[in-house]
Amino acid sequence: MNRPVFKSHCFLNNLRLEKAVLFSCILKSEKPLNRRLSQKTQSNRHNFGETVDILGEHYQTDHLTNITPAIISKVGRNLHNVPFHPLNLIYKRIEAYFHQTFLRRGNPVFSAYNRLSPIVTLEQNFDSLLVPPNHVSRSPSDTYYINSKYMLRAHTSAHQRDLIRSGLDSFLVAGDVYRRDAVDSTHYPVFHQVEGVRLFSDFELFSKYPESSNLKLFEVGQREGNKQETHILETSHLVGSDLKKSLEGLMQSLFGEDLQMRWVEAFFPFTHPSWELEIFHQGQWVEMLGCGIMEQKLVDSSGAINKAGWAFGMGLERLAMKLYSIPDIRLFWSTDSGFLSQFQGKDCKDKITYKPVSKYPQCVNDISFWIPQNFSSNDFYDLVRSVSEDLIEQVELIDEFTHPKTKRSSHCYRITYRHMEKTLTQEEVNAVHKQIESDAASKLGVEIR
Repeated sequence: MNRPVFKSHCFLNNLRLEKAVLFSCILKSEKPLNRRLSQKTQSNRHNFGETVDILGEHYQTDHLTNITPAIISKVGRNLHNVPFHPLNLIYKRIEAYFHQTFLRRGNPVFSAYNRLSPIVTLEQNFDSLLVPPNHVSRSPSDTYYINSKYMLRAHTSAHQRDLIRSGLDSFLVAGDVYRRDAVDSTHYPVFHQVEGVRLFSDFELFSKYPESSNLKLFEVGQREGNKQETHILETSHLVGSDLKKSLEGLMQSLFGEDLQMRWVEAFFPFTHPSWELEIFHQGQWVEMLGCGIMEQKLVDSSGAINKAGWAFGMGLERLAMKLYSIPDIRLFWSTDSGFLSQFQGKDCKDKITYKPVSKYPQCVNDISFWIPQNFSSNDFYDLVRSVSEDLIEQVELIDEFTHPKTKRSSHCYRITYRHMEKTLTQEEVNAVHKQIESDAASKLGVEIR
């Protein structure tokens, strides 16, 4: 379940890739979704014309269209399914843990889905998960919209309800997800998530405990910090214990039996109670996933009215960067043999440490401009990515200024250029930088200083 601004992944937006967990979602008070459509959003429709083609399908554009050609070029790459790609190795390792650990009459309890289309409806991505209408994750500055009906999923949780409706009660979903975000070594507008869901009937949950065998999952009660209003206390306790035991086992299978872990209470709109799991890795505590007991309203809307369950989500890039010591998220999209060859022919359980092939020098240029009303930094980050492809390592807002008399506001960004596979000349950098200035002025309405 594996960013809606979901603090990484939907349990993931402010976590984004850095906390790419499907469940990290923070409610914020904001104006309605249509409160602001940036000039960039409006110009994209003009750039595409009346329709946009994605995965062989034609979609009508409208006032909400803000997807870019650079993002469309990533759709369908499915790095998590590319043999021997580091994201594929990580996914296979997670899948193997669930298939080998959870068995029913000798067969895996969890089914796995890794080829579901990233094009979903707004209803699937938001409404089906109880995301409020005014939630910040619905903003065009955070999400890639194809039009007013379709979008690129912001988390794999968008498929959760449909899979439960199909009759499934235990499953994994892996896939590419899309969020407008900052530009640096740990953030990218496309990343990959894996999430898991497990549902229990009262018999399945209580039969292992003779003293609880006569209990039922539900009651008409009150919501408390450790339970939902529809769950008896034992339901919340046993489902939560099963969840934590399952995920602690997953982390130990990835990082070793001696791994230090801790649970941190969290809040997500689609689970209660909710937690984040942190591990002690390389001298610091690092959040790895978000999870919780699924809101019963969500489960009931999926047709499983006699069951309760848990869900979790995590980002594959974050895991791979920690396990394989990969320093820059752009490397996952590299076709350079110096990177890919280090994973070729490897088994998903092999210990692999990435060895940098070369470190090319940086070029740094600053850009300052007066910003129009309702300007969004994510619009600028998207524009930079569209112009530069992957030549830019980081874009950092280093100064904000408001003129005391005119009240106009100015931003200054430091853009760090570094190619992954060659040394850039200052002339090459200057040409890209001038294009960024030109496009920012024409598409975002800024005034270069």
